[in-house]
Amino acid sequence: MKGFVVSLLGLWLVPLVALAQQPADLNTITAISVSGGTVEITGSKKPDFNSFTMTDPPRLVIDVSGAAFQGVAEEQPVGNGTVTGIRTATYGTESASIARILIGYEREVETDIQSSGNKLVVKVLGGGGTAVAQATPTEGQGTAQGATAANTPAGTSAQDAARAAASDRESQEKAVKAAADAARAEREAQEKAAAEATARAKADSDAEAKRQEDARLAAQRQDEERRKSEEAAVAERKRQEAEAQAATKRAEDERRATAQAAADQKRQKEEEAKTAAEEKRAAAQAAADEKRAAAQAAAEERQSAAKTAAEKKRAAAQTAAEQKRLKEEERRAAAQARREEQQSARESAAEEKRQQAAEARERRQQAVAARESRARPSQGSAAAEPRESGGGAVSSRRKTMTLVGFQQQADSSRVFVRTNEPVRYQVSTSGNQVVLELENTRVVESNNTLPLDTHFFPSAVSRVEAFSGAGNSVRVVIQLKQGVRYETRQDGGLITLDFPRPGR
Repeated sequence: MKGFVVSLLGLWLVPLVALAQQPADLNTITAISVSGGTVEITGSKKPDFNSFTMTDPPRLVIDVSGAAFQGVAEEQPVGNGTVTGIRTATYGTESASIARILIGYEREVETDIQSSGNKLVVKVLGGGGTAVAQATPTEGQGTAQGATAANTPAGTSAQDAARAAASDRESQEKAVKAAADAARAEREAQEKAAAEATARAKADSDAEAKRQEDARLAAQRQDEERRKSEEAAVAERKRQEAEAQAATKRAEDERRATAQAAADQKRQKEEEAKTAAEEKRAAAQAAADEKRAAAQAAAEERQSAAKTAAEKKRAAAQTAAEQKRLKEEERRAAAQARREEQQSARESAAEEKRQQAAEARERRQQAVAARESRARPSQGSAAAEPRESGGGAVSSRRKTMTLVGFQQQADSSRVFVRTNEPVRYQVSTSGNQVVLELENTRVVESNNTLPLDTHFFPSAVSRVEAFSGAGNSVRVVIQLKQGVRYETRQDGGLITLDFPRPGR
């Protein structure tokens, strides 16, 4: 068995690249079974193969073209007295894959190779002998390949040894192929000559059967002797060829083993150096990554702290500015209210005279505003529907909106509207929009029509804006971030709408 493993060293140098994938059109070899001296090779399609024999130790090599292995071990020990073991390998390219099966025998035997459907059956003929195993070619096979090569000088380095081994292998294959072709041609010529001589002798003996029976028998004996002599000559030639191949192969195996050992030693040193370099590079990379990650984390932490501080500062400044603006607006509203009260006192007498005409005009304007209000919701996705109204009994005088503002409460956000006296009002909703409409009311200060942007507060309210509506009314539009319930109150000249904060 040791000699069998050593002899395989040169043979398995041939496949340089094993295929990692198997195209769908390959002949997939899924099983190799051994029963006594019979080996069955099972594939997915009819095999197209070549074969050749090797000696010392005896073995048969079968190359199946366009094939690859699946689920078959690379080495299969047998040791049943006839077959010592089986080795497999795949080489070539994806488009020209070759599956190689090497069968080792305990002694030199004659074999018969037959293709049966998707199977390839290799049988040992007789009990084995001195003849080298010979494959029987079938239709579609290529020519047999040899394994003997001419001697090549060994180099002083592993690279020279590898080149010498490759050159030896090519020379060996060419020499074995030429020798096999010559032997086959000579054997066929001799067999043809013997058959022709036999046919001529038989024709002569048939023509003169009655007159020359003794001559026919003598000629037949002569033919038998000549055929045996020819077969003995062929056998002797084969024996000499086999001995020459065995001697050449032994020398080749020794040179190849020496070159392979040197190459393996050099490759091992290179791999060790490469491994050490990769470990050093990996350690340096890990240190750099750790340092970069720490720097990144520190930078992100500083950036987050700065952003949080800036947001807090901006929110505080915004709140302070809003409070200051509200105080200023309340101060202006109070002054405006005082002025309007004085003006109202002066105008009360004249207002009484115009009351009836104003009320009639107001009724007409309210009718127009109602028509406009009914037409206006058709432009949106949903019509605004009144939800509540209030104000009770109020005077018929024209009221003035003195202030509109926004405040953050503990659990809610408040939108408030201040007038110089109680007014009648209506509150309606449309989607995420709440509309407070003050009847018979006007806006005097232009500052009270500026929009209030409240989207940056943690509030359901996004924007508040007041403007003069139809029919001597004032509309306060409250835009929400999302639809929420709300509460409306009126206390004298102050109307408040409280919206709960999101998530409450």
